[in-house]
Amino acid sequence: GEDDYQDQLWRADSLLEAGEKAAKEQWEAAQRQAAAAQEQLEKMGQILDRVLQLHHLQRADIPVPVELPPPTPDEPAVRLQKCLDLAQEQIEQWQQLRWPHWRGWRVAFAAALLTAALSVPPAFLLLPPLGASLAALLITGPATPILTWLWHRQVRQRLLKRGRQLAETLANAERAARLLSDAANSQYAQEMLLQKEKHAERRRRADEHYLPLLQNQKERYENQRQRLMTDFEHKIQKAREQFQTQLERLKQGYAQARQEAESRFASQLAEAEAACASRLKAAEAVRESSWQKLSERWNAVIEQVSTTVAALRQANDIFFPPWSRWQSLPPPPWPTRVPWGIRYGDFLLDLAALPGGQSHAGRCSLPDTLLGRFPAFIPFPNRSVMLLRVRDEGRAAGVAVLQNLMLRFLTGLPPGKVRFTIVDPVGLGENFAAFMHLADYDEKLISGHIWTEPRDIEQRLADLTEHVTSVIQKYLRSQFSSIEEYNEAAGEVAEPYRVLVVANFPAGFTPEAAQRLLSLAATGPSCGVCVLLSADTRQAMPRDFSLSALEALSLTLTWKEGRFVPKDAVLSAFPLELEAPPDVAALTELIRRAGAASLQAGRVEVPFDFIAPPADQVWTADASRTLAVPIGRAGATRRQVFRLGEGTAQHALVAGKTGSGKSTLLHALITNLALMYSPDEVELYLIDFKEGVEFQWYAALRLPHARVVAIESEREFGLSVLQRLDGLLRERGEQFRQAGVNELSAYRQWQKREVAAGRLPPDAARCPRVLLIIDEFQQLFVEDDKLAQEAALLLDRLVRQGRAFGIHVLLGSQTLGGAYSLPRSTLDQMAVRIALQCSDADAQLILSKDNTAARLLSRPGEAIYNDQSGLVEGNEPFQVVWLPESRRVEILEQLRQRAQERWPAPIVFAGHTHADVTANPALQHLWDHPAPAKAPLVWVGDPVAIRPPTAVPFRSQGGAHLLLIGQNEEAARGLITAACLSLLPQLSREEPSPSLVLLDGTPDDAEMADFFPRLAQMFPPPLSPPA
Repeated sequence: GEDDYQDQLWRADSLLEAGEKAAKEQWEAAQRQAAAAQEQLEKMGQILDRVLQLHHLQRADIPVPVELPPPTPDEPAVRLQKCLDLAQEQIEQWQQLRWPHWRGWRVAFAAALLTAALSVPPAFLLLPPLGASLAALLITGPATPILTWLWHRQVRQRLLKRGRQLAETLANAERAARLLSDAANSQYAQEMLLQKEKHAERRRRADEHYLPLLQNQKERYENQRQRLMTDFEHKIQKAREQFQTQLERLKQGYAQARQEAESRFASQLAEAEAACASRLKAAEAVRESSWQKLSERWNAVIEQVSTTVAALRQANDIFFPPWSRWQSLPPPPWPTRVPWGIRYGDFLLDLAALPGGQSHAGRCSLPDTLLGRFPAFIPFPNRSVMLLRVRDEGRAAGVAVLQNLMLRFLTGLPPGKVRFTIVDPVGLGENFAAFMHLADYDEKLISGHIWTEPRDIEQRLADLTEHVTSVIQKYLRSQFSSIEEYNEAAGEVAEPYRVLVVANFPAGFTPEAAQRLLSLAATGPSCGVCVLLSADTRQAMPRDFSLSALEALSLTLTWKEGRFVPKDAVLSAFPLELEAPPDVAALTELIRRAGAASLQAGRVEVPFDFIAPPADQVWTADASRTLAVPIGRAGATRRQVFRLGEGTAQHALVAGKTGSGKSTLLHALITNLALMYSPDEVELYLIDFKEGVEFQWYAALRLPHARVVAIESEREFGLSVLQRLDGLLRERGEQFRQAGVNELSAYRQWQKREVAAGRLPPDAARCPRVLLIIDEFQQLFVEDDKLAQEAALLLDRLVRQGRAFGIHVLLGSQTLGGAYSLPRSTLDQMAVRIALQCSDADAQLILSKDNTAARLLSRPGEAIYNDQSGLVEGNEPFQVVWLPESRRVEILEQLRQRAQERWPAPIVFAGHTHADVTANPALQHLWDHPAPAKAPLVWVGDPVAIRPPTAVPFRSQGGAHLLLIGQNEEAARGLITAACLSLLPQLSREEPSPSLVLLDGTPDDAEMADFFPRLAQMFPPPLSPPA
């Protein structure tokens, strides 16, 4: 049809357009090639001009050939390229010629030399010297210019010859370019003509095929249209006749229906009037009932509101009594629970002053208890953000409001449960100087300082943001919706609330700090971070910061006409009277009392029973695969587990300053480990280098798990323990190799199989894990000597190889700084890090350079457990349990009774006391079974190593003597007494004369002059009384 015809025409036009486009592109390509050739020829001509100029020639000197040879039969483009290549080759050959450069004085000088060379020898042969010289000059003078002219003429002729060749080549190239252009034009014209002829042919074929078809279709269409119009006129006439008939019928029915409708209307109207009267009576009854119900609901709501208001006022009296009551005696008691709001003033409720605020119906009257003043509270802790919009004199008023709110936080919350971060860049801290008295009791209450510099402000906001992140990720998670719910479940480890106070924002705030402030206002309240700030509206806000975004999150008060007005449309209808802080003296006194109360209440103690195993689970844990010991409370309900033996968590590093709870942590770890694991599962090596007796009870009560207990240890003894463990490591390595295993759990399985098969006795199937605990380990490295180097090598080997053999190391210290310490490569192998309160530098050393979370720890026992080599994502805040000494001693007594001497007593080294000669088993055996000795031994003390007691043999040979030199008389008496006690049971009592003579040179008036006589009287011969 018509569409097919149009498609054929479109196809013909498209083919024409495509052919014309292809022909034009081919023509343009040829023209570009010709133009490029012309440009290249022009450049060649320029090069030719420079060469000719160099030889003192011009283009006009070279005759251009009149007739050129006929063109080659090649394609125009190929012919053009060959001409260009030939011209380029001839120019390069011309440029490479060297002889044309011989011109001017050089040619004359060469000609003179040649003439002289040819004329001088014959002249000197035929003439005397003077005549020969004159003859040579006469010959050389005319000959030199002649030869020079001949040379120049020859050079010019050869150059002109080459120039004619090059000119002919260039002319051929120009003709080839013109021929290429002409050929392109001719081909383009032919192609365009061909495409038009093809297009005309296509259109002719389409017309011949489709135009007759279209004419036939048009005739059929006209015939069909004529038939339809005739049929349409007939149907219209029939419809008009039917319409008239139906219209007549309807008119007749309308009159009858109208008469019937009027009759029905009169009847229904009477019925409706009767029904209306009945319904009005029922409506009045319903109205009365509704009024009764409304009155009852009104009274119920009023009662509920009255109860709420009464509770509000009661809470205000309990948590926020007037400042005058705090100055009276006795003062109000400190709160024991957290209020649900913080008072900042009073609202005046007068419904009569509000449009439509008071009902004139007697049934819905308002009691007097709901009129007058009622306290205004900031919601707490959720949505506890207050923004004061101030300007001019309103800035001082805003500071007073902030001071009063801070004091309400201090006195309205339980002591120690609030901490302030104060930012005062304009006042430089003067506005809140009284609150610095809190730092006298605990710096954490005031964050150390009042911050004024932009760098410090941004850092403090970053600290609070980090705290919010920690609360969300570590405490709330998906278990608690707010810090309030968490604190109710957390008990002793409840998080204190933080209050950020900012005066005269945005002074001192960078754009980044402003964004952090906005983030804290949005997410801080649910995490226990409240924000109180005054914003100076005259100052320009930081970049990309809008105060309206902060207002959307805050309870906003605006300074207007000498007073603060709530921005909230509902609250603004009620007059607001803000509370003023007390005078400076009362304010300072109240702050001091709050600081003292906070200091007294600041101790957090999680009971040890929170982590201790039940009585029926003591010594039931299995250490074959891992060592897992709860050590504290993490969050509200979780236990923090100290875990070694999994993955890279094989060794631990503990650091905390004095008073941070490091000793408590070690005691909790050792005691709970001793409760959970039997001595066959875990062995302990305990070394304490600091001045104290932290580990003395483990020695005194013979902790069955302890193999070594060192108190105020010497460096030499510590090295001896490392050597012992190194030997154990080598021994286990050989055992594991023989068993064909490479880890402790596999070796213990092998032992069980060997015992079951009868190849190994049950008492030999014992391979416990070993935990070495060194407190103040850096004492090993206080001197850069051989001992320190050997200790570092041994510790490094234990740390790197101990994992497979069940040997673990825990190192504790107050600081990791200092000139001498373990190599960092060794410390980096200790993946478990426990950081207690410490400095910023130590926080980075114990965790990592990018992890300074430990500097935010604020109380003793608060710590961070990290088993990912100090990475930030591995931080787990927790509170170490509190283990009183009495409870620890009780547990150790129970463990000793449970052990029943089945395990050997620990090796004890007490650096703070003298050696106890009665604890020498060899000497005790001699006294129980005396026997003469050929070489008696004198025990002089305990070794500073894991070796038998130090003894001096008295052999029957020269030089077998013992000389004691020193000024400590007490030590000398002790050594002589020990020598006597050692020798007496080893000397024969059958000899006629005493074998042991004691000479006493102590002056008679000395305090201990009778010590040795009394000693001699205590023992029978062979000890003779002192002379």
